[in-house]
Amino acid sequence: MMAGSPFPQASQPDAVAYFTKPDGKKIQAGDLLRNPAYAATVRKIAAEGPKALLEGSIAQDIVKRTTEGNLPGTMTLEDLKAYQPKMTEALCRPYRIYVVCTPPAPSGGPAVLEGLGLLENTDIAKYGPDKVQGWYLFSQASRLMYADRDRYFGDPDFVDVPVAGLLDPAYLKARAALINPDHAGAPPTAGNPKGAGLRGTDHTKEPGGTTHFVIVDADGNTVSMTTTVESIFGTGRMVDGFFLNNQLTDFSFSPTEKDGVAAANAVAPGKRPRSSMAPAIVLDRKGRLYAAVGSPGGNSILAYNLKTLVGVLDWKLPIQDAIALPNLLARGEPYWSETDKYAPGVVAGLAAKGVNLTSGGGAEGSGLHGVLMTEKGLTGGADPRREGVAKVP
Repeated sequence: MMAGSPFPQASQPDAVAYFTKPDGKKIQAGDLLRNPAYAATVRKIAAEGPKALLEGSIAQDIVKRTTEGNLPGTMTLEDLKAYQPKMTEALCRPYRIYVVCTPPAPSGGPAVLEGLGLLENTDIAKYGPDKVQGWYLFSQASRLMYADRDRYFGDPDFVDVPVAGLLDPAYLKARAALINPDHAGAPPTAGNPKGAGLRGTDHTKEPGGTTHFVIVDADGNTVSMTTTVESIFGTGRMVDGFFLNNQLTDFSFSPTEKDGVAAANAVAPGKRPRSSMAPAIVLDRKGRLYAAVGSPGGNSILAYNLKTLVGVLDWKLPIQDAIALPNLLARGEPYWSETDKYAPGVVAGLAAKGVNLTSGGGAEGSGLHGVLMTEKGLTGGADPRREGVAKVP
């Protein structure tokens, strides 16, 4: 199972041991893998709450493992004990006749809201997924969204993230006006929204290793949740049945420019890294659930979620069809996409407008999950690119 993996974590001793049988043979697809150590961990957390993870034997195991071997860390028991999860209010903005809610910075939620705000200043809604112009507008709004997000997003407890400026209707209108309706130009630079300070260029790698799910219960309570250990198998190190994350890779690998100007996502003690995770819940104007979406995918999450929201809210597609739409990642110079999934003529039409799609791109693939309220009730969709499934009672 581990042979030929491009991820170095897969060759770490803990990961190799986890996927190896007592007789030395590797576990294969279809084999039963038991993890009693993890079962004991979740029972302990269920009984004791967060304290079970941040203090005591599990915390000791985490600190011990992170300070061993190559590239040892410096985490202490005091660091873990002092950690406090932070609850924040959802960030909600109107989009046409809907209200879209996401988590705030340092998540990617505000960027998706900016992408929608840019598209609201276009006529993308009049084009379906089989039209060149619809995908062209999507690609150009995506480039503007990523340019701003990459420059300005970080932990708002440490840097001023100009969310209000980025989502200001006047700013969105001015940025959308940069979209040439006929032909794509050079990649856009970050704008200058109100509240923006001087920020260095971002150099965050943001490897993928993420998962997502959407749940709606019988009472209508809705969860759209993205979670990650960062990269495949986190750091490759395990304690008590679970892999430890390598979330530090979500910080900029070059914290400052040559002139010393700091990146918004520069690493700092106690700072939360920027994330592309951007689960969204869509309400109608009466506050009732209309849709919920989300995806794994590293920095491509923003494009995956934005595409699905456009498919549902603008192109009025069933949730499953919106999820299955081609993924198009327009971040900077290249345009990565799934060139075999478009309607006839779209790829050539985009090329004629300066959007030359290239298959692949190295990004973590999408794993979109979503729900949509219809006249007949709740419907669900799961990404055909992964093993997800949608179940509606």
